[in-house]
Amino acid sequence: MTSELSAPPVLSTPAEHIFEDPTPASSIAQAKRPNRPDYELYEVYEIVRTAIEIKQNGWNRIALQFPDAMLPDAPWVVNALGNELDKGQEEGPGQEQQQRRRLYILADTSYSACCVDEIAAEHADADGVVHYGRACLSPTSRLPVIHIFTKQKLDYASVTESFEKEFSEKTEKVVVMTDVMFQEHVAPICESLRERGYSNVVATEIVRDPTGTIPNRKVIWPDAPAEEQTNYSLNEYHLFHISTPPTSLLLTLSSRLASLRIYSTPSSPYTTTSEVPDPSATPGLLRRRYGLVIRLATASIIGILVNTLSVKNYMSTISTLKSQIAAAGKKSYTIVVGKLNAAKLANFAEVDGWVVVGCWESGLVEQEGLWKPVITPFELGLALQGDESRVWTGEWWGGIEGVVEASPVKDDNAEVGAEQEKDKEVTENEVEDVEGGVSDEESEAPEFDLRTGKLVSHSRPMRVAIRSVSRSGSETDGVDLVNGQSAASSAIVKRAVGDVALVNGVASPGAEFLRSQRTWQGLGTEFGAEDDEESTVVEEGRSGVARGYTVGQDQLRT
Repeated sequence: MTSELSAPPVLSTPAEHIFEDPTPASSIAQAKRPNRPDYELYEVYEIVRTAIEIKQNGWNRIALQFPDAMLPDAPWVVNALGNELDKGQEEGPGQEQQQRRRLYILADTSYSACCVDEIAAEHADADGVVHYGRACLSPTSRLPVIHIFTKQKLDYASVTESFEKEFSEKTEKVVVMTDVMFQEHVAPICESLRERGYSNVVATEIVRDPTGTIPNRKVIWPDAPAEEQTNYSLNEYHLFHISTPPTSLLLTLSSRLASLRIYSTPSSPYTTTSEVPDPSATPGLLRRRYGLVIRLATASIIGILVNTLSVKNYMSTISTLKSQIAAAGKKSYTIVVGKLNAAKLANFAEVDGWVVVGCWESGLVEQEGLWKPVITPFELGLALQGDESRVWTGEWWGGIEGVVEASPVKDDNAEVGAEQEKDKEVTENEVEDVEGGVSDEESEAPEFDLRTGKLVSHSRPMRVAIRSVSRSGSETDGVDLVNGQSAASSAIVKRAVGDVALVNGVASPGAEFLRSQRTWQGLGTEFGAEDDEESTVVEEGRSGVARGYTVGQDQLRT
């Protein structure tokens, strides 16, 4: 009501915060270009190999993607790579001058730095991407990519000394693994350890297979034929990881190997953080992840948070998640926000929790500062199970790999209309069959939040909404239903108390939330007035690209 609004809302920035920048400090400002000679940088960034592969692929427009810690080296890489590509450019008299290749630096990645930023590369109309530094190696969906992990130095004596402190028994079964930037050192270190008497030490090599027992790695068994390399279990093996691994890798391997040990590499000039995770804290992290699963079990509206537009099959994964959520009687909304932060997600107050569609590393989102839980597709599968069938085994996965292949995307309105007709028949039968005329919905076992013990009555809003529409039939406030859908398809319909609003004839818990729970209704003086007039038609503004805008009806002229 108008009388309840005593003063207009405060929309200005308080004076004490005028000169404060709320944006977190970027690691670029902290990264300083290491003082390294050119010949060493040629080896680090593999300039010669990169130029050879670019020429073999026939690329003329190349996007170079750097993580924040390597950006200080980006101008030098562009200059060195350009000079290498120009070698032999004018060879062959009588031939037409070849098109000069153009290099573009991708600085601010759209999503995670471990993924190939195809979106930014397509803005430059690039033929391919050269990705530098550590990578999740998730397959791309549109552009080809060359991965340059870079070559980093490693102190072998320090590594073997640390290994001997961790494993005093020479017969311990150990898998040696490094970050991709140190991969060339795995074989020499394993050979050195075998010379010291460690007979059960095995090495790993890089393969593009995120779904492997060790993501993107294959264990090299010395005495096994090539065809039997993957037939060994790692449950009895310990993992010795050189360099600081991502938390998602620790959680993934916690149930697949006996234990994890970490050797940090402080000598790396491209490390933006000095924090070393404690593998012994992994069970506690998994328990917290399970707590988030329990919170999502009673959620009514789940947001599908798209954290990649590059990983292959991300569209089919979104379709699968929508189907799984709908089958559980819950509502889903798909949101794309770019890089995640608490402020962006807080704009969607009606969403009870989020599931991330991303690579196996970016699927793990830290909960610090977030109001609602953010989980992975694997965790969502557990959350949608019943309390009787949900079993927590300690297994964990952060990516979209392993999600059941989606069925073809169907029209949501048609699906809901069919479900409404089906549920109408079922509901009528239920009312007749159940003793006392009580519907099956009312006879269902009550659902409780396992964290608080409170009764939850709205965890499956779509089932209630469909039955409500079926029962009410055409008795909606002046709105006729055709095949279970509203004839007024362009309006948000306010229904009876306890029912859910409809948008285009489809039940919408989000619209109901905005109608019934949002306290902020916008600027103006006619709050809640019954004689509100319909708004005028929105005028069409500018469209097109910056170099050639069209305004209003001009774009219709020939």
